[in-house]
Amino acid sequence: MSSPRYPFPVPSSDPNPARPKRLLVVLPSWVGDTVMATPTLRVLREFLPGSLIGGLMRPGLDQLLAGSPFLDEIHVDRAVGMMGPKKVAAKIRHLRYDAALLLTNSFSTALVTRLSGIPRRIGYDRDGRGILLTERLTPPRRKDTPPYNRSATAPNDWAPIPAVDYYFALAQHLLRSIGIEGGGGRPGPLELVVTREEELAADDILTSAGLTSSDLRRSPLIMLNPGGNDEAKRWPPDRFAALAEYLRDKHNAIVLISGSPSETALADSIVAMTTKHAAARPSSGAAGGSSTSAPRSRIISLPPLGLTLASLKGLLQRCRLLVTNDTGPRHIAAALGVPVVSLFGPTDHRWTTIPFEDEVILTADRELPEEEVANDHPDRCRIENIGLGDTVAAANSLLASAATR
Repeated sequence: MSSPRYPFPVPSSDPNPARPKRLLVVLPSWVGDTVMATPTLRVLREFLPGSLIGGLMRPGLDQLLAGSPFLDEIHVDRAVGMMGPKKVAAKIRHLRYDAALLLTNSFSTALVTRLSGIPRRIGYDRDGRGILLTERLTPPRRKDTPPYNRSATAPNDWAPIPAVDYYFALAQHLLRSIGIEGGGGRPGPLELVVTREEELAADDILTSAGLTSSDLRRSPLIMLNPGGNDEAKRWPPDRFAALAEYLRDKHNAIVLISGSPSETALADSIVAMTTKHAAARPSSGAAGGSSTSAPRSRIISLPPLGLTLASLKGLLQRCRLLVTNDTGPRHIAAALGVPVVSLFGPTDHRWTTIPFEDEVILTADRELPEEEVANDHPDRCRIENIGLGDTVAAANSLLASAATR
C-alpha cells in the first residue's frame, strides 16, 4: 500500500528563524494522542540541547508523562469558555517562549499561543486558525493521497495520516528550519516511564484486589480494556467476559478489567457475567482450566479499586498482554513494551498506526478496499463484526511469542 510522503510541504514566513531557546509544545488532549506524541518530544529533546522545552497539557495528562525526560516545564491547564484562552495565556506569558509547536488542531490552543506573545507559532492550518499561526502545515487530503485518491468517498476530507507521523512532521519542519536536515529521520518508538510511586500505586491496587505475591508469581497478569470514549468503538461486553474466562482457564491468568471511573458499571458487568457463568458450571476445572482459585478472585474489576492513570501505568508494566478497544491504554501498553491485541471498528486503524511490532490489529471488515476509510462505512465496519475466535487466536499468538523470548 502506498503512503503519503513526510514531511508535508510547508510555507514559512521566516526562512531562517533562530534556534528556539524556549520552546512551548502544546500537547494533544487525549491520552493515546499524547503517548503518540512522545517520538516527537524525544527528537526535540535530542536535537535542541540547551533549549528549555515546556509542555502545555490538559489536567490529568501530567500523570501520563511523569518521570519522562522530555519537558523542563509543565503547564497543566485547559482553555475552557470564552475567557479560557486569555486566562491560560496569562499563566505562561511570563516564561517568554520564543516558539510554540502546536500538536493540537483547535482554534483555542492557537489563540493561547498568540495571546501569550509567542512570536513563532507552528501548527496545522485547520479549523479556521491559520491567521493565528506564523508557519502553517497542511496535511494532505484524500484526493491527493494514494491509495485514497482512487475512492470517490469524501475526496476533500483529510487522509488518514498516523498521528505519530502527523506530530513528527511538525518537529521535522522546526528542525530543518534551523539547519538540521532530516529532522531525526522517522519517528522512534512510543516512550513512557513508570515511576516508583506508580509502581507502589499498582501494588496497592493488587493488594486491594486480594492478590498475594504468591498469586502473582504463579499466574500472569492480563488486562482487558472494554471501554472507550465512543460506545460505537466498544467490543461487546459479553465477548470480553468470554475472553476473560478463556484466558483465566487456559492460561491460568489473573484477568484485570480496566476502565475509567465512568466505566465502573461496564467493568463490573463483565466480572458479573463471568461469575454467573462460573456458578452454572460444576467447577472451574470442568472448563479445562488449571486454576484452583475462585473464579471471582481471578477476574477483577479495577475501577472500584481506585484505578488512576498513574496506577494504570504501573499495572500495565506488569502485564503479559493487553486486549483493548481503540483507546488510550493501547498506546500506554505499547510504550511500555507490553503486547497488544487492538480491536478497531468503525474507526480506521490508519489514523493511529504506531511503531510497535508486538501488536495484532483486528479490523471489523478485512475486505474493505484499501482506498476506503472505515469511518465512512460505519455499518459495514461495526466492531461487533470482530469475532471472539479471532481475538482468542490473536491473544494466543502474542502470548506464545512472548513465551519463546
